[in-house]
Formats: sequence, C-alpha cells, structure tokens
Amino acid sequence: MLKIRQILYPTDFSTCANQALMQALFLAEQFEAELHMLHAVVLHDYDPRDPSQQFPEPSDIFKQLFEIADSEMANIVKQSQSKTFTIREAKVRGFSAGEVILDYADEHDIDLIVMGTHGRRGPARLFLGSVAEEVVRLAPCPVLTLREQKEPRPIEAVETILVPIDFSDHSKKALSFAIQIAARYQARLQLLHTIEEPNLPYFYAPIGGLSVAKHLEELEARSNEAIEQLMDEMDGPVVPYDKFVTSGRPAAEIIRHAEQNNSDMIIIATHGLTGLERMLLGSTASEVLRHAECPVLTVKSFGKELEE
Repeated sequence: MLKIRQILYPTDFSTCANQALMQALFLAEQFEAELHMLHAVVLHDYDPRDPSQQFPEPSDIFKQLFEIADSEMANIVKQSQSKTFTIREAKVRGFSAGEVILDYADEHDIDLIVMGTHGRRGPARLFLGSVAEEVVRLAPCPVLTLREQKEPRPIEAVETILVPIDFSDHSKKALSFAIQIAARYQARLQLLHTIEEPNLPYFYAPIGGLSVAKHLEELEARSNEAIEQLMDEMDGPVVPYDKFVTSGRPAAEIIRHAEQNNSDMIIIATHGLTGLERMLLGSTASEVLRHAECPVLTVKSFGKELEE
C-alpha cells in the first residue's frame, strides 16, 4: 500500500503555482497527509559591493518579502479551512529556490513534491524551468510537475493516466505507484509499451532478423501478453486499464500518445542514478517532462520507499 504522509507544495504565488495547489490539496486529502506549503525567499544576484544595490537594505527587502508571503499564505489557508488535513506554512530564506526546496524536502522527510512549472511555447518549450528541473533531478521522492495552462484541468477531469512500460524494474515501480494514484483519482490507466527499433547503420539492413518491422505483429502480441501478465502480478487495488503497443522512439511515442488520447496525467519512471550521474535524468523522462502538456509525475527508483 502506498503511504504518503508528507506532501511538499512549493509556491511563488504565481498563476502556475496556484494551479498546482489544487492537485496538492486533493492528494493531501486523499492520503490524509500533512501538506507543507513552502515559499523560498530569495534575492537574485545581490552583490554587496555594488553601490546601485545598497538601497534599500537587503534586510528591509527580506522583511517585506516575508510579510508578503505571510499574507499570501494566510489567504490560501483561509480558502482551505474546510480540509481535514493539516497545512504547515514555511518561509525559508536561501540563495536559490531549488536549493531551499531540496533541503526542506530532505529535512522534513517529504514523500511527494507537487509544483508548477511555467508553460512555454516555441523554442523556449525545450526548457522545463531551472527550479523544477533541479528539483525533479535531485529530489529523493516522486515529483509531480504541472505546466501552466490557460484553462487548467479540474481535479474531476483526471480520468486517464498514461504509464509508459518497458518491463524494467524501474517501470514496474512506476506502475505500482500509478495503480495507487489511479485508484485515488478513480482514473483509467493507459499502459503504453514502445517497441524500439535498433538504430543500425544502413549497410546492416539486408542482414536477416534485424528489422523490427518484419516481426512487428509478433512483437505486439508478445508485448500485450507481457502487459497482461504484469498487471496480474501487481498488488494493490484493481483499476481499469487499456493496453497500447507502438513502435518508434519511446519519448516521442509517449508525447504523441498523450496528445492524441487526451491523457490527463503521465506517470513515468526515471532510472536510478547515483553520484555525479544522478545529476542527469534519463533521456526519455527528460524529453517527456519538457514537451508533455499534461501533468507529469516522475517516480524515482532511488530514494524513499513509499510502499508498505
């Protein structure tokens, strides 16, 4: 059973962050978890030797920023008074928002982070946002990121959850997590496996047995059977699901499927890396995070164990 006792909701009080609040409140209520509302108070690029930055004093600026945060948080708590769970307010001063969020998550044993990331279009869409990307890469717990939308989905509209499956232990962990989340949202799972064709030099093409296309029908049948078997082996609540098997690049197929099938959320595994390698997300998860329009929940194979 999935145990989420502590949920962290970082906010800068922007429209983007306010949209993420609805998901944070819903999940806190579903899991009867304590919700930590965190605001990082950061002065960007302050240089004490620069005369142009000497007025007003940084201490005065911080005081005003804390007062603003107090007022904004009070409004959020007031609107959530009917909730049955506890909301903790925290305002922490630091050098960068990402650092404040990660330190707070570690110090308070956070089980899930829910945060907004500013929506972008065109070439800028390639960037998730420095704070969100840093948190997703380095947090030891799952992170739900929500891109800013002109018309955000209400909680009741989360009816389908896309789960990419590659049959690795990482994706099995994500699937187990997704089953529990789908039960809370009363949503249907879309289980997607992508058959990846080897990227071989053209002069290998005539050699028999190397073409996925030649055996695609057989591979699709085997993949469907494997998904059925995987679901039979999973513990937890019984949730409805559909199977999808495609071929191509996994990241591109995940994004295409989410757009064409109106997926309301994606739950994806990111391979567990340690040391310096931990600084990098897997290429598939990273691309999905940057391009998907719907909320994306990344589940780590390293870090905290949330199932009991």
